[in-house]
Amino acid sequence: MQTLLIDPVAFSIGSLRVHWYGLILGLGALAGLLLAIREGKRFGIPQEFFMDLLLLGVPSAIIGARIYYVAFKWEDYKDNFLDVFKIWNGGIAIFGALIGAIICALIYVRRKGYSFWRIADICAPSLLAGQIIGRWGNFVNQEAYGGPVSESFLRGQLHLPDFIVNQMNVQGVFHHPTFLYESLWNLVGIVILLILRRQKFLRAGELFIGYFIWYSIGRFFIEAVRTDSLAFQGAAGLADFINNTLWAPMTWMGFELGHLDPAYGNIRISQLLSVLIVIGGIVLIIVRRVTGRANVRYLDPIVSTKTGAGPTPEADLQTNKAAKSSAQAPVKQDKPAAEPADKSPLTQVQETEVKPSPVEDTPAIKSDTEDKKE
Repeated sequence: MQTLLIDPVAFSIGSLRVHWYGLILGLGALAGLLLAIREGKRFGIPQEFFMDLLLLGVPSAIIGARIYYVAFKWEDYKDNFLDVFKIWNGGIAIFGALIGAIICALIYVRRKGYSFWRIADICAPSLLAGQIIGRWGNFVNQEAYGGPVSESFLRGQLHLPDFIVNQMNVQGVFHHPTFLYESLWNLVGIVILLILRRQKFLRAGELFIGYFIWYSIGRFFIEAVRTDSLAFQGAAGLADFINNTLWAPMTWMGFELGHLDPAYGNIRISQLLSVLIVIGGIVLIIVRRVTGRANVRYLDPIVSTKTGAGPTPEADLQTNKAAKSSAQAPVKQDKPAAEPADKSPLTQVQETEVKPSPVEDTPAIKSDTEDKKE
């Protein structure tokens, strides 16, 4: 059956070929930047701060993603070290990208005098926006797909349009569009985060932690459908717990585990890491609240500790509201104390002497007419 496949090269400039994958990732980064800038304005953070953060964070994320992937595929690179740098051949991991970006952000944000948790909260929806768009780069490249499925499953049960169904036909075999599953999961997640960040109960850092929890839940279930997962040989009991017990809801919905070569491994690294992140994130939220480290709320003003940093518009807004409330509040006037009925002549003379004369304090300004009369 002839299928319409998308050319991974968008256009060429001489010998330079521009791939759709790079353009899509760039679009995702731009969308995330605009979201962060828009939210940062509410707290008085200049847009240059987020632009610099992106310029430093993207290379850090790419380096982290590559190191993460190569570390778990070292057997394929140890004899061909130069292949490590050939990132255009594929081989990056999202968790590695997050690690690289977080390390960069920790250093940059602290140098600017801001709290890491506050900035991370602002950037949390941006991360999801980048992933929502970026996964379509995998779609164009026909990578990161799931196990084999029938064409009727894609058309009849998932009701997917032709351009997705055709692209999921890899060498005559249709596959699960796991890129689409993750993109839609993250789309729901970004809506949840945008709603949560307007709630008064949300504490600083919890939106960022919530992003990791939400993404890891979806990644755990979607990862097992894929056939290109990084894996390792682990305890049989742990593998059974992950692949059968925790993944059981997917089986009930009719999904099957993607193929994983037993000689390569029996535990998918992303699945195990997802479980640890979910548990660690929930524990971290509880510990920060119990120990009083989460007293600052998301909606509180953000102020840099650097010299000369002023309060954010959020702080000015709250101050103006407080001042307005105080001005509108009724002010009780105390009744003047009753003066004594009779005053002695000595008392009257003392009061007269004590009161300053406004004429003496303010020098008289004579007009030109008066000068002429003198």
